[in-house]
Amino acid sequence: MNAVQTLTQKSLAEYLLHVAVVRPVFIWGPPGIGKSSIVQQFAQQVGLPCVSLLGSQLAPEDLIGVPQIVNGKSRFCPPTMIARDDPYCLFLDELNACSHEVQKAFYSLIHERRIGEYELPSGSIVIGAGNRAQDSAIVKPMSSALINRMIHVQLQASHQDWLEWAQQSEIHPIVLDYIRLRPDHLWSASPKHEEPFSTPRSWHMLSDALKEYGEEVSDATLEVLAYGCLTPVHAGQFKAFVKQARSKYRLSAILRGEMGWPHAPEDRDVLYFLSQSLRAQLIKELPRTREALAEHHRELAHRGKGLIKSLAAISFELAQMVVARQDGEGLPDWLLLEIVRDLPRLVERKDGA
Repeated sequence: MNAVQTLTQKSLAEYLLHVAVVRPVFIWGPPGIGKSSIVQQFAQQVGLPCVSLLGSQLAPEDLIGVPQIVNGKSRFCPPTMIARDDPYCLFLDELNACSHEVQKAFYSLIHERRIGEYELPSGSIVIGAGNRAQDSAIVKPMSSALINRMIHVQLQASHQDWLEWAQQSEIHPIVLDYIRLRPDHLWSASPKHEEPFSTPRSWHMLSDALKEYGEEVSDATLEVLAYGCLTPVHAGQFKAFVKQARSKYRLSAILRGEMGWPHAPEDRDVLYFLSQSLRAQLIKELPRTREALAEHHRELAHRGKGLIKSLAAISFELAQMVVARQDGEGLPDWLLLEIVRDLPRLVERKDGA
């Protein structure tokens, strides 16, 4: 399912309040970005109990029930977790991971709000969710008949929404500080091979583990935890961020000229993290066009060029990384032109690599 429009966590919650109460909704999205928790919070908000069914673990008889003889006639008795007397929110998680036979069993439950002789109580809500084929998850093609029975929406990760939630949910402070600095590391696409990858869920898991260890977690333990939860590149930078936070080095102080780059061999990971942080800050704060420059932008650009030059004296490779375009994102073109003028060797070396 390739949806043109996507919603963030907060906007999806508002969407469900208006749409899910009148029609079944299916939420598409990658693993670990909060589909299940949003549905559970929505059910609480509208005052309904939430009953979750995991599509990948269902057989048709789990929905239709088993036949019994009543007054000489057979009737199917649906399970008690579905056949309730009071309205509730039925959450069909991993709906597109179930077999086609189970998908067919859902047809009447989703569209006509009944299964066999049982009808959902008035006021009940049906919401489905599932991963996408490109997420390397266990999914099966959803039949056109099932697709056409629901309204579809795609969820995307939003660092603003997640940080707002995380502050209220007592996520570990060091995790909060890191995502504030590197919001682009909140989520990464599922890898093509078997390894951990960063999602809001995996950051939450890392936070829980860090809180269990307490403030005295060692660098070695921190490395094991980070690489066990996150995309390897993110794990390495998170480790360097924590090490930098425990040390004297601060990017803000380096930008103000109060200290220089760390240059000791044992601080190489800290230098790498600070270099990435400088790049991220220049991209975030500097306007894309020269016409939009204000005085504080000019000061930041001037200081940034000076730091890139001094960084090149320590590590040419890291200086190249700062000016290089990564995943289609890079420094503003006007700043690159100034770097070409002032530091041509740096850019020439990058282009020729």
